[in-house]
Amino acid sequence: MRINRNTLPLLRGRWNFVRTFVAAGLAAALFAPAVRAQDKPAPDVVVFKNGDQLTGTLERGAGDSIVFKSDAVGEVTIPMDKVKELRSGSSFVVLKKDEKITSTPKEPVHLAVEDGAVKESSSNGATQTVASKDVAYIVDGATYNKELNGHPGFFKGWDGSATGGITILQSTSYGQTYTAGLSLIRAIPTVAYLPPRSRTTFNLLETYGKLTQPTVPQTNPATPDAVAKTNIFHTDFEHDKYFSSQFYMLGNLMFDHNYSQGLNFQQIYGVGAGYTVFSNPVHQLDVKADVHYERQNFIQYDDPTLLSTPNQDLIGSTFAENYRRLLPGKIALTESGTFIQSWNNTDAWSAIGGLGLALPVYHRLSLSVNFLDNYLNNPPIGYKKNSLQYVTGVTYTFH
Repeated sequence: MRINRNTLPLLRGRWNFVRTFVAAGLAAALFAPAVRAQDKPAPDVVVFKNGDQLTGTLERGAGDSIVFKSDAVGEVTIPMDKVKELRSGSSFVVLKKDEKITSTPKEPVHLAVEDGAVKESSSNGATQTVASKDVAYIVDGATYNKELNGHPGFFKGWDGSATGGITILQSTSYGQTYTAGLSLIRAIPTVAYLPPRSRTTFNLLETYGKLTQPTVPQTNPATPDAVAKTNIFHTDFEHDKYFSSQFYMLGNLMFDHNYSQGLNFQQIYGVGAGYTVFSNPVHQLDVKADVHYERQNFIQYDDPTLLSTPNQDLIGSTFAENYRRLLPGKIALTESGTFIQSWNNTDAWSAIGGLGLALPVYHRLSLSVNFLDNYLNNPPIGYKKNSLQYVTGVTYTFH
């Protein structure tokens, strides 16, 4: 390659560009670890009263204890009266036991634990000391703001359980009975220490059975087998909008089918109000009422000689209560009662009662026992008013 005077400046320019690019790359490689080290916050350190130390991250607190996560021992719960000193570089919100929690956000502050007391340091330099016996919760600022003001998508935040059961009979008589249930709840916020904003519930229960009984002894000509069917279906959906920590407005719908009572399809669409009488980790009681439109479709006979019960369009109200309680051994008790009254036909009323127990067996699996009583005051001719179910199954709880 021949180099003349005209190409020399061009070559010098390209060489200077390459040299600058390589120098910048080397500088970035040398200084990047140092920059990352500066960005990484210093770990939190707990100093115990006996002189031991633990390095890690303060995650949260509840009552007179804190939850601390360390690479050495994992997540541990530490009583504050055993802590001599703890300082954290993160920001937290401290909620007191006697504090009235509102939807107004609180400023996250830096805190320290010294000799069993929590010391808050706000951005303006003010400090406050809270005795450990007065602390309800310690929440990191990001979680607090997300729970207080966040608006998660519809498919996020659901908890609940799924239940299934099966009975199979194989002999002269043969048949099967299947039971399936789904119970979902979505409470916003998802934590107990903040006032509720909304709650959505969805429940579904299906019991289907078929029992075939051959004629014994068989006749000539042959007599058809006797077949008994069971098909009971219920589902409901409700959305609650809270205006205080206890009072809320609601919108709901309910669908029912009960072959045993001649009810082909019942549908209810309503609006109303509810009130949480009390709510704590042990038990909760809600009462509610609505005004709704109701449509009752009964089984209709094709044979004109048989009297069919006419279908009805009703305006009515639902009065309901729901109670849940956590019993010893983590046994969950649920109880509900619903009374549905029609105002344009006072004889067209119904009631639903339920009682259930979920007994933990292994991790998220439980044995469930449920009693369900459906009462329909105006069934078709020949059908009983009451339908009682005893259902057992295996329940899986998911979070």
